[in-house]
Parts: sequence; C-alpha cells; structure tokens
Amino acid sequence: MSYKKIVTCIYLENGKAIKGFDDHQTVAEDAVELAVRYSNLGADELLVFDLSDTDEEHETALGIIKEIGRHIDIPVIGAGNIKRTEDVKKLIYAGCQKAAMNMAKQANIDLIEEVSKRFGKDKIAVCADAEEQIIDHFELLDQYCCGAILLNSAPCKGYKSLSVIPVLNDLAMEKIPEILQNSGIAGISGDVINFNVEQIMPIKRMCADQGIEMNTYECAFQWSDFKLNTDGHVTVVVQDYKTAQVLMVAYMNEEAYQKTIETGRMTYYSRSRNELWVKGETSGHFQYVKELTADCDMDTILAKVSQVGPACHTGSTSCFFNEILRKEYSDQNPLKVFEDVYAVIADRKVNPKEGSYTNYLFDKGLDKILKKVGEEATEIVIAAKNPDKEEIKYEMSDFLYHAMVLMVENGITWQDITRELANR
Repeated sequence: MSYKKIVTCIYLENGKAIKGFDDHQTVAEDAVELAVRYSNLGADELLVFDLSDTDEEHETALGIIKEIGRHIDIPVIGAGNIKRTEDVKKLIYAGCQKAAMNMAKQANIDLIEEVSKRFGKDKIAVCADAEEQIIDHFELLDQYCCGAILLNSAPCKGYKSLSVIPVLNDLAMEKIPEILQNSGIAGISGDVINFNVEQIMPIKRMCADQGIEMNTYECAFQWSDFKLNTDGHVTVVVQDYKTAQVLMVAYMNEEAYQKTIETGRMTYYSRSRNELWVKGETSGHFQYVKELTADCDMDTILAKVSQVGPACHTGSTSCFFNEILRKEYSDQNPLKVFEDVYAVIADRKVNPKEGSYTNYLFDKGLDKILKKVGEEATEIVIAAKNPDKEEIKYEMSDFLYHAMVLMVENGITWQDITRELANR
C-alpha cells in the first residue's frame, strides 16, 4: 500500500541528539531512547544525520545508529559523513535501509552510480538543500536513486520514481495536509514533526480525513461485531510482539477500543475503578499497538504490543509468574532454542567455566573460532553428499553452535540476524 510518510529526524553530534544543523542544543542524551519514542508514537521512517567532525566521533555515531536499528521497527535513513563507498557500506551494515548522499558535494554525486550498482538502487537516496540540485542531476538520480531528502523547501513538481521528502522547519501543523497533497511529495519531516511527536497519530488522522493515504490503524471489525460479556466488555490478552510472552489480561469497553485505535496506545476499562485507563499513563510503561486479532467467537482480543518497561504493577515483566505446576519438557520452539543456546554461550564469555569447550574457543581467540566455523561448514558440504539426513542434521547443528560463538565474539545477536533477513 502506498501512503504519505511522517518522518522524524535525529541529528547526532558527540553521541547526543541535538536540535538541528544550526541549533546545537541537546534534545536527548540518549539518541536510541529518542528513536524508540519516535517509532512508538507512530513515525513511519527515521532520518539520522551524522554531524560528527572526527573519525572517532563518526564511529561513535555509527554505533548509535546500529543500536537504533536494533531497537526500532521503522526504516532508518542514514545521512552525513559519506566520503567513499566504504561509508555507504558502513551505514547499510549499521542497519540503515538507505544511505543518503549529499548533493552539495561533487564527490558524493560522482559516487552515486558506483554505490547504486554495488548496493542496489533501493539502498541509495540523496540529500539536497535546493530543488535545483535534483533538477540538474535528475537523469542520474532517477536511474540510480530511490528517493531524495529536500532540506528547507518543498518540491514544486513530481519526479517520477524518485520519491521526495522535504525537511520543513518553519511550517504550521495545519499546513501539513496542503503540502502532502502534492503528488511530488512522498512524506514530510522536520521540526514540524520533531517538536510535535505526540501529535503524529492526530496529524495522520487529520490528513486521512482530507483524503490523503496515511499509515494509520485500519480496523476490519467495528465494536458492534464483538460479543460482549455481561458487563458489556471484551477480554484482551496482551502479548509481547517480539517474544510472544503473555504479559497481562485486561478489558475494553467501546470507548477504550476506539481510543486504542486512535492513539496506538493500549487503553483499557478498569472494572474496579469504573473508568478508562491508558496503560502506562502513571508509570510510563506504555503499550504500543502492533497487532489486534479477534478469536473465533469474537469475544476476546489478542493484542501484540511493544511494551515499555514491565507490564505488571509488581515490577515483573509479565503478570504471569505464579507457577502452579510444571512438567519437565524439551522446549523445541526454534527461536527459543536459538536464544537459549546463545544466552549460554554469552554467559560463558562473561562467566568462564573450567573445562568449557566454549571458553576454550574464546580463550584461543577469533582465528580459532573462524577456523572451526570453516571446518564445520566443510563438514556440512561433505555430509550433504551422503544420503544420511541425520548426518547433515548433526553437522548443521555443530556449524550453528560455532556460528553462535562467532556471533557472541563479535557482539551480534539473533535479532540482528533476523532483522537483516527480514529486510532482504
């Protein structure tokens, strides 16, 4: 589905988020936390400008961008400090969906074709501080780029397949629909969004009401479609969208249901207090909607959420921690098994255990780990030439274990891997 995007910006300087190119006042000490907030409040994309001056500051910024990519679900566009092909690779490897080349630098313009052919057109965007820069190089950009960030002005025309997002700092919020009506604009960014992040969902509704396609919560079912209990409520089972852990059970009335859809924050009806309550309004432990699904009887909702902090008022991650009974069993959930084995390996690195083969590998260092990964990969090839599937299974398990040792050694998580696969 094609829709106009609401894009937030983070300007990174000295490891902190500042207001902008010309205003170096700190907005947030923790840029990752700020990015998570933008994502949770409904931003469709995040634009990160690296304003560092030195190589050391640049490496710090790349580390922050990598952490941002690990913690948010919206695409990240990386811009700034691109001087060569290697810099584009670093941004993409840090988790950016796109790298934006600076059109004010001839060296960047000269690089566009090369990096586009190497990484793919869909990975390359440009940053322009005047529309003329797009017009003057349009044929190049149309062939080798997928989008343009236009600073301080809105484009006056459409650019075929080249989607343009203006970064506007002096714009009244009520003017946003007028700007987005322009067919040449793919979205909007700038101070008008950054300084009104709590209003992102209302902005989207305002635009949608004027016939503009926006990424809002579209419901397949109305409240009248549900079978209510005797109190006029629907039971809601709440689940962490990443881990699938059940967090809590609550209830909704019609007002809570509508409020949840409007704001993107889980809102319930308190039967004990006889009032509406937004989860996290007092504690700050908000739940942001990722998915709502009704059961077969239409009397229960399964809510998959992004949980901030613990879900339970006791401080526990989940309200379900009073174990009644447990029969020992082997958990064969693939993701859970991978995470559990990874956790054991990571723990061995921090807390060495005498006689541990894992610690032997860590002690010998990277070269030994790489040697074992290579050996196990070869064993898979040999096993695959034989008809015994059990042998392949055994060798692949060995390989995956050693690959996880390599992951821990290099600080790579399964979330990094799954995110990369999902982006392909």
